[in-house]
Amino acid sequence: MIDHLDHLVLTTADEAACVSFYVDGLGMTLETFGAARKAFRFGNQKINLHVKGNEFEPKAHTPVPGALDLCFIASKPLDAVISELQKKGLQIVEGPVMRTGAVSPIRSIYLRDPDLNLIEISEIAK
Repeated sequence: MIDHLDHLVLTTADEAACVSFYVDGLGMTLETFGAARKAFRFGNQKINLHVKGNEFEPKAHTPVPGALDLCFIASKPLDAVISELQKKGLQIVEGPVMRTGAVSPIRSIYLRDPDLNLIEISEIAK
Protein backbone atom coordinates (compact mmCIF):
# COMPACT_ATOMS: atom_id res chain seq x y z
CA MET A 1 0.00 0.00 0.00
CA ILE A 2 2.78 2.51 0.90
CA ASP A 3 5.66 3.06 -1.52
CA HIS A 4 7.86 5.78 -0.06
CA LEU A 5 8.05 8.87 2.11
CA ASP A 6 7.31 12.14 0.32
CA HIS A 7 7.93 14.61 3.15
CA LEU A 8 7.80 15.05 6.88
CA VAL A 9 7.25 18.11 9.06
CA LEU A 10 9.80 19.51 11.48
CA THR A 11 8.70 21.99 14.14
CA THR A 12 11.31 24.52 15.21
CA ALA A 13 11.56 27.12 17.95
CA ASP A 14 14.17 29.15 16.03
CA GLU A 15 13.53 29.38 12.29
CA ALA A 16 16.79 31.17 11.42
CA ALA A 17 18.98 28.71 13.34
CA CYS A 18 17.07 25.77 11.85
CA VAL A 19 17.44 27.08 8.28
CA SER A 20 21.15 27.67 8.84
CA PHE A 21 21.68 24.12 10.14
CA TYR A 22 19.86 22.31 7.34
CA VAL A 23 20.92 24.60 4.47
CA ASP A 24 24.42 25.77 5.43
CA GLY A 25 25.32 22.80 7.62
CA LEU A 26 23.79 19.85 5.76
CA GLY A 27 23.59 21.31 2.26
CA MET A 28 19.84 21.03 1.74
CA THR A 29 18.04 23.53 -0.50
CA LEU A 30 15.59 26.00 1.02
CA GLU A 31 12.32 26.15 -0.89
CA THR A 32 9.41 28.55 -0.36
CA PHE A 33 5.96 27.42 -1.46
CA GLY A 34 2.26 28.16 -0.90
CA ALA A 35 1.55 30.98 1.54
CA ALA A 36 5.23 31.68 2.40
CA ARG A 37 5.77 28.15 3.71
CA LYS A 38 9.32 26.82 3.84
CA ALA A 39 10.84 23.41 3.23
CA PHE A 40 14.26 21.81 2.97
CA ARG A 41 14.68 19.81 -0.23
CA PHE A 42 17.16 16.96 -0.70
CA GLY A 43 17.03 14.18 -3.30
CA ASN A 44 13.39 13.35 -3.98
CA GLN A 45 12.20 14.29 -0.50
CA LYS A 46 11.63 17.37 1.57
CA ILE A 47 11.16 18.46 5.15
CA ASN A 48 8.40 21.02 5.61
CA LEU A 49 9.12 23.56 8.32
CA HIS A 50 6.66 24.71 10.98
CA VAL A 51 7.52 27.36 13.57
CA LYS A 52 6.29 26.50 17.08
CA GLY A 53 3.12 28.45 17.82
CA ASN A 54 2.61 29.29 14.14
CA GLU A 55 2.06 25.83 12.64
CA PHE A 56 0.04 25.18 9.50
CA GLU A 57 -3.19 23.18 9.74
CA PRO A 58 -3.68 20.32 9.87
CA LYS A 59 -0.76 19.50 12.13
CA ALA A 60 0.37 16.80 14.53
CA HIS A 61 -1.60 16.57 17.77
CA THR A 62 1.29 17.90 19.85
CA PRO A 63 3.98 19.42 17.60
CA VAL A 64 7.12 20.19 19.59
CA PRO A 65 10.68 21.10 18.67
CA GLY A 66 13.24 18.41 19.41
CA ALA A 67 11.00 15.35 19.12
CA LEU A 68 12.45 13.89 15.90
CA ASP A 69 15.08 11.23 15.35
CA LEU A 70 15.97 11.30 11.64
CA CYS A 71 18.36 9.20 9.59
CA PHE A 72 19.69 10.44 6.25
CA ILE A 73 21.77 8.45 3.76
CA ALA A 74 24.69 10.60 2.61
CA SER A 75 25.37 11.35 -1.05
CA LYS A 76 29.12 10.98 -0.47
CA PRO A 77 31.37 8.75 1.68
CA LEU A 78 30.77 9.19 5.41
CA ASP A 79 34.40 10.17 6.04
CA ALA A 80 33.96 13.11 3.64
CA VAL A 81 30.75 14.09 5.47
CA ILE A 82 32.57 13.98 8.82
CA SER A 83 35.34 16.21 7.47
CA GLU A 84 32.83 18.71 6.04
CA LEU A 85 30.79 18.85 9.26
CA GLN A 86 33.94 19.41 11.33
CA LYS A 87 35.05 22.25 9.02
CA LYS A 88 31.63 23.86 9.53
CA GLY A 89 31.97 23.54 13.31
CA LEU A 90 29.12 21.05 13.69
CA GLN A 91 29.66 18.68 16.60
CA ILE A 92 29.32 14.94 16.10
CA VAL A 93 27.94 13.44 19.32
CA GLU A 94 28.48 9.78 18.44
CA GLY A 95 30.07 7.64 15.78
CA PRO A 96 30.96 6.41 13.38
CA VAL A 97 29.10 3.29 14.49
CA MET A 98 27.46 0.40 12.68
CA ARG A 99 23.65 0.33 12.65
CA THR A 100 20.84 -1.52 10.90
CA GLY A 101 19.25 0.55 8.13
CA ALA A 102 15.97 0.03 6.29
CA VAL A 103 17.55 -2.09 3.54
CA SER A 104 21.08 -2.93 4.70
CA PRO A 105 23.67 -2.35 7.37
CA ILE A 106 24.76 1.29 7.62
CA ARG A 107 27.69 3.17 9.12
CA SER A 108 26.44 6.24 10.99
CA ILE A 109 27.30 9.41 12.85
CA TYR A 110 24.96 11.43 15.07
CA LEU A 111 24.60 15.14 15.69
CA ARG A 112 21.87 17.44 16.99
CA ASP A 113 20.12 20.27 15.18
CA PRO A 114 19.39 23.59 16.97
CA ASP A 115 16.12 22.17 18.39
CA LEU A 116 18.02 19.10 19.69
CA ASN A 117 16.45 16.69 17.19
CA LEU A 118 18.78 13.70 16.77
CA ILE A 119 20.20 13.65 13.25
CA GLU A 120 21.84 10.47 11.98
CA ILE A 121 23.88 10.63 8.78
CA SER A 122 24.83 7.29 7.28
CA GLU A 123 26.43 5.48 4.41
CA ILE A 124 25.49 2.03 3.18
CA ALA A 125 28.02 -0.39 4.69
CA LYS A 126 30.05 -2.39 2.27
